[in-house]
Amino acid sequence: MNPDSRPTDILLLMFDDVELLDFAGPYEVFTTANRVAQRQAPDARARRPSSPPPFRLRTASPDGQAVRARAGLGLQADLALGEASPPDLLIVPGGVVDALQRDVTFLAELGRLGQGAGLVASICTGAFLLADAGLLRDTEATTHWEDLEALGRQHPHLRLRPDRRWVDSGRVLSSAGIAAGLDLSLHLVRRCAGVELAQRTARQLDYPWDPTE
Repeated sequence: MNPDSRPTDILLLMFDDVELLDFAGPYEVFTTANRVAQRQAPDARARRPSSPPPFRLRTASPDGQAVRARAGLGLQADLALGEASPPDLLIVPGGVVDALQRDVTFLAELGRLGQGAGLVASICTGAFLLADAGLLRDTEATTHWEDLEALGRQHPHLRLRPDRRWVDSGRVLSSAGIAAGLDLSLHLVRRCAGVELAQRTARQLDYPWDPTE
């Protein structure tokens, strides 16, 4: 994705009542991929990697303030959504998203970042936010099995795939519920940094990743 070998810039959204694994799963995958990649660097024994890690990961909340995940865990964002520039990869997790769906300022900021991003991905009910922001249209998509009917009703232009754990439609990707975000994130590691690193990352996570699923 980055022919100049600079790190892929990732912006990971957080918000009140975000589903914890929707957020923490991608965070763990990409930070583990960095650790695995640097361990394999030619001068890793000297603990002075000559090349940067493959991913630069930052987190953003709507206002830059701390949020409380759906299970009650507090999370501190790196910056506010409005302060961010379009990243190489924008990841929108799910959770309880009803309030954000009604927040026109938030949706406008999300749309701005998504339009300028290289890739945009949703986890679980994050698909509702992408669709509401105009980033997910007239394409295949998926979300949590409990929410497929509602997503189809609100956005009938989508071709929903209840049979898929993740859907790659090119620039915009989506995953099914919660743990399926791990599968999508490993697929994104493959797209951005190669299949070998994705496989080694899955092994380090001790996660039975099926790249064809």
